[in-house]
Amino acid sequence: MAMAAALRREGRRFASPLISHQPITPFRSALIPEEHVPLGVRSISTQVVRNRMKSVKNIQKITKAMKMVAASKLRLIQTRAENSRGLWQPFTALLGDTPSVDVKKNVIVTISSDKGLCGGINSTAVKVSRAINRLTSGPDKETKFVILGEKAKVQLIRDSKKSITICLTELQKNPLNYTQVSVLADDILKNVEYDALRIVYNKFQSVVAFLPTMATVLSPEVVEREAESGGKLGDLDSYEIEGGETKGEILQNLAEFQFSCVSVATTLYFLSSIWDRVQFSKHVSPIQVQFSKYVLFNAVMENACSEQGARMSAMDSSSRNAGDMLDRLTLTYNRTRQASITTELTEIISGAAALEG
Repeated sequence: MAMAAALRREGRRFASPLISHQPITPFRSALIPEEHVPLGVRSISTQVVRNRMKSVKNIQKITKAMKMVAASKLRLIQTRAENSRGLWQPFTALLGDTPSVDVKKNVIVTISSDKGLCGGINSTAVKVSRAINRLTSGPDKETKFVILGEKAKVQLIRDSKKSITICLTELQKNPLNYTQVSVLADDILKNVEYDALRIVYNKFQSVVAFLPTMATVLSPEVVEREAESGGKLGDLDSYEIEGGETKGEILQNLAEFQFSCVSVATTLYFLSSIWDRVQFSKHVSPIQVQFSKYVLFNAVMENACSEQGARMSAMDSSSRNAGDMLDRLTLTYNRTRQASITTELTEIISGAAALEG
């Protein structure tokens, strides 16, 4: 009798969960596909799907707003960048762009953005800079980095921290102008010893395309050496030189002027009015300094234009992806709601049939 009573107690203990009147509500994550759900588990709650749809809609609104902001900024910068190219291109054609010149001291000026969400524009500039560093490195050579932009700083500081000489960020906190880049170029020219400046930036081509570009500016010493050795740097040999200056002296005067022209995209900031023209002529009267600052300004503006185009394209892709995800979630929500309605109707009909029987 004692054994039978013990068995009955054990039977009640094991059978109690099976006859419990509390409904079992299994949990299913919204990320688990329907075909991987265990047998007997019902669909996800409609509340979970509604919350997910709401969050996706909010993300889509943000990406659309960011696309419109990037489009408005792109119009302003693109006009200034395209109009400024005519100032530095003639000097580049005159002096030439010689990236294959072998020098001992190389300075790589990497231009990037301070903010992300603009595709692979910053990663491309960093990859090109690292490739140039590998090509110009050697036992008797020295390579330094000058970084403009937060994103390039974050990536290059991992493996080239000791080679970074100057690092400047928040360039686009205020609208870019010639004064800002002029001070920047003066700082680089005075504090960095170089034989060749290799400026890496993204040249704007269209809203969906940009071209990684390197502009090379040689120091006056290297320019004089190349001129004396008979090297042809550009179209200067096609012209007759009058006066007492030699070819080497003229190239020295124009070499620094080339640096500012390659790096910056436009000088319309100073040429927009007569007052700006007067201030511009007073500020950059020496031709060699003027040429250097034009080049740097061009590169910064070209990169800023490419950044806005890449951000506009990235936000457009994000908005379309959010729309596709919203369509899939809407379909899942309708299926889940229909399945719950069908289940409830089945339970009601089964209960009614049981009562009649």
